[in-house]
Amino acid sequence: MKNKNQDTESIFIAKSKYLLLRKILQNVHDNLGKVIQILEAEPEAMDDLDDKMAGISQSINEITRDLEVAGSERVMEGVFDGEKMISQDGQEYTIPANYASKSKLVEGDILKLTINKRGDFLYKQIGPVERKKIIGTLGIDKNGDYFVSADKKKWKVISASVTYFKGQPGDEAVILVPKDAASKWSAIENIVKK
Repeated sequence: MKNKNQDTESIFIAKSKYLLLRKILQNVHDNLGKVIQILEAEPEAMDDLDDKMAGISQSINEITRDLEVAGSERVMEGVFDGEKMISQDGQEYTIPANYASKSKLVEGDILKLTINKRGDFLYKQIGPVERKKIIGTLGIDKNGDYFVSADKKKWKVISASVTYFKGQPGDEAVILVPKDAASKWSAIENIVKK
């Protein structure tokens, strides 16, 4: 029996494949139009035929790659920004909060995302950044978002981590942050009840 989230994810994936195929077909349509223009051109307009054909050939190669990707497993790498994975081409992929929490992901960690033929998104941490531990105090802002403060700084934390450790505002929290870089987010390693 499928749950509500699986149905929503399937619809999203099906829509993304539809959009990709639509883009591919639009590129095919555009390139066929260019070929027809070349064939209908006057002989003196054929001087730059090699350049035009090279452009069309490059487009066809891109279309072929897109079609291969649409029908098979895709693998990409990206950087965790505290909430999402940002891939090398700038695409953002939402990381399930329980995975980020359980894996204690920290801003800057390198992740691998595999999208299999069924449309499942499978994440794996492949390059953790060097971390440092900080002990601070758990708080909650006016929007209901949790944070940890220490040394006059604040770091956002994933609420799934707070829930897992049954944290309450005022509790002591041990967090992980990048050792050599500033960050807005932290991973909760543990919470000590007050």
